[in-house]
Amino acid sequence: MEMKEISMPTKYDPASIEKGRYDWWLEGKFFEAKPDEGKNPYTIVIPPPNVTGKLHLGHAWDTTLQDILTRMKRMQGYDVLWLPGMDHAGIATQAKVEEKLRAQKISRYDLGREKFVEETWKWKEEYASHIRAQWSKLGLGLDYSRERFTLDEGLSKAVREVFVSLYKKGLIYRGEYIINWDPATKTALSDIEVIYKDVQGAFYHMKYPLADGSGYIEVATTRPETMLGDSGVAVHPKDERYQHLIGKKVILPIVGREIPIVADDYVEMDFGSGAVKMTPAHDPNDFEVGNRHNLERILVMHEDGTMNERAGKYEGMDRFECRKQIVKDLQEMGVLFKIEEHMHSVGHSERSGAVVEPYLSTQWFVKMQPLADEAIALQGKEEEKVNFVPNRFENTYMRWMENIRDWCISRQLWWGHRIPAWYHKETGEIYVNHEAPADIENWTQDTDVLDTWFSSALWPFSTLNWPNTEAEDYKRYYPTAALVTGYDIIFFWVSRMIFQGIEFTGERPFKDVLIHGLVRDEQGRKMSKSLGNGVDPMDVIAKYGADSLRYFLSTGSSPGQDLRFSIEKVESTWNFANKIWNASRFALMNMDGLAYDEIDLSGEKSVADKWILTRLNETIETVTRLSDRYEFGEVGRVLYNFIWDDFCDWYIEMAKLPLYGEDEAAKLTTRSILAYVLDNTMRLLHPFMPFITEEIWQNLPHAGESITIAKWPKVNPAFTDEKAANDMKLLVEIIRSVRNSRAEVNTPMSKKISILLKAKDEEVKATLLENKSFIERFCNPETLSIDTDIAVPDKAMTAVVTGVEIILPLEGLINMEEEIARLNKELEKWNKEVERVQKKLSNEGFVKKAPEKVINEEKAKEKDYLEKRAAVEARINELKG
Repeated sequence: MEMKEISMPTKYDPASIEKGRYDWWLEGKFFEAKPDEGKNPYTIVIPPPNVTGKLHLGHAWDTTLQDILTRMKRMQGYDVLWLPGMDHAGIATQAKVEEKLRAQKISRYDLGREKFVEETWKWKEEYASHIRAQWSKLGLGLDYSRERFTLDEGLSKAVREVFVSLYKKGLIYRGEYIINWDPATKTALSDIEVIYKDVQGAFYHMKYPLADGSGYIEVATTRPETMLGDSGVAVHPKDERYQHLIGKKVILPIVGREIPIVADDYVEMDFGSGAVKMTPAHDPNDFEVGNRHNLERILVMHEDGTMNERAGKYEGMDRFECRKQIVKDLQEMGVLFKIEEHMHSVGHSERSGAVVEPYLSTQWFVKMQPLADEAIALQGKEEEKVNFVPNRFENTYMRWMENIRDWCISRQLWWGHRIPAWYHKETGEIYVNHEAPADIENWTQDTDVLDTWFSSALWPFSTLNWPNTEAEDYKRYYPTAALVTGYDIIFFWVSRMIFQGIEFTGERPFKDVLIHGLVRDEQGRKMSKSLGNGVDPMDVIAKYGADSLRYFLSTGSSPGQDLRFSIEKVESTWNFANKIWNASRFALMNMDGLAYDEIDLSGEKSVADKWILTRLNETIETVTRLSDRYEFGEVGRVLYNFIWDDFCDWYIEMAKLPLYGEDEAAKLTTRSILAYVLDNTMRLLHPFMPFITEEIWQNLPHAGESITIAKWPKVNPAFTDEKAANDMKLLVEIIRSVRNSRAEVNTPMSKKISILLKAKDEEVKATLLENKSFIERFCNPETLSIDTDIAVPDKAMTAVVTGVEIILPLEGLINMEEEIARLNKELEKWNKEVERVQKKLSNEGFVKKAPEKVINEEKAKEKDYLEKRAAVEARINELKG
């Protein structure tokens, strides 16, 4: 085999090694799934990012974890499919496009539905290309030949199939209900698209006069503008205060309408006055009570949050302006007698930030209970359930499923999956099917679209060509292996994929759900535009490279935990990559053009050779085991320790002895071990740092086209040598101890010193003698004595490690007079510190006034200074003999 030319620049520059590499991977089709009966499939579908803007650090973290899994499984011999795609993100995308049009002084109504949707498709194409560019910068091993979009024809067909099927089963229905309404975007929201914030509000206490003139009844509200839609007052049937009033009527102030007093168990007798005003068109609880008592549903607002014609003289006013005016009017009438300020939780639209209005509206709903029951039952089947990692998140998921409410799925938007329902122009009959009715001129299609999550819920199987259950990809790659996502969308997305997967495929959509947290800033705050603490992953990549960002993100926390972003930690990861680069370059430069077929691991090995091969085996086993458990933070620690400490700081240094020596056989063995260890290490590290590992691997002697498809390392039992590992541990302890002792007495490594090693027995002595060359190389002795019986000189430094006493005679090691003079200066310093702190602690005024914490800190300082002073005194006495 021809000699490999080394093409590694002297300096590690991530930009230059990353440039062009991704395109090379794509040209090689290394990431494309290739059905092979000899391989087991392993599938991950990407959580589709919204086509609304740039990817953020959360996306970078999420996709890096998926890339690690898929790269590792590909190397382990699986037929891997990592399917990319994007989400049309109905409300969010439409809002962005409308904002763009507003800047041009155009509204969507000026364009009309068809033209507006065309504009939105242009937006989608532009932002989809940005997202793909960011995926490439991150180095994500995606199979672009199977890329999907939630509005593409195949997925639209799946959406229609699911809607029609659920409708025919009676699990989708249309009805008038109180829903969460966003007046800013003028669309319905599902419960989980509402964010609750504590805001300063008030309870407005009012007196509604009885129609017979015999008195009044007290009620309270936080939204006085809705009182115009009141159609009743409710009291508890067992409340003795109101028994005589049940069935009577009150006059609704301002409006003058008579409304009934009804009895209902919903009312809490001991809360407030025990009487509750009923506004069935503007409150979900009032809606339910109203249904039980046939109370009229009076809607007093328009969709944009302004008051409508039912609001009388307040018509056209904004709801909050109306509130101020109605409060003023009620006070003047003497109806409003008390305003009680209080903090309360108010729903806000996740998308627009507007205060959500509970609003009576005709919408489409999914009947959730039967679907939730199936999903709950599945979790009781150990072999078929969805495994949450960490498993505490299963409780989060189950709690939501067990307290499920029907899902409002219609949205008053133009961008999205149009609801496949038509209404007959004359009879009002509803027709639901995949295609429009034949006599389309007599029908009008529902103008609403489906909630974005309705199509996203089908993502694991719709992307694989379902509903065609005979499709090759569906049969081979479903169900998927793992889903990686944040804990913030367990309700939004994970739960919905599970119940739709069970309903339409009969099995779980994924085996495991790996849950990660949120990326926060260094102070633990959520990243946001308002705080200005956001970080663009592309900026980090431009400065430190994708590998540094990926390694930090994937190893910086444990599953389920939030991650604090720190640029210093990214820098330290860059330093790690730089260390790998320099060590690899040194190893390659000293391989003397070793070819793959020249690698020979059968020669006589030193203790360092046996030890590094043993440590490599341990690292392979640990990294593989922890990766299978998704413990990437621990994997990072193991790899870092092996590469930085074992390979770079110890083995490479020890390898210099044979590499710079005259023994050709020893040189070949060392070169072969360097090649073998570096090759396997790059493979272990590859899923985390794909660019640098590919670059180094391409310079190594290997048989293969790309590290992306190289085999995952396996433990070679023949290379595990426990004795060598223990012997090396002893050598490292001795070397470290000698270095520490030198530092203690300010003796540089360049100065030769006498070293005596007293072994506890003949076996340890033999080990030390056998490896004398390493001790000489790393301890720089003038004389080295190794024996089981050594007389300790009068003046010497001693240290004990496992099985060996290390003795460094002080004579010649240091200038006694200079060292004693230096130590006396140090003693003087500690005497002053002890005197200062003791003076402070003996001051009664200080002790009485200072906080306990401060006093304890001073006592701790006293203890520390006394210990340091005693150590210096002991050292002086030792030197003086």
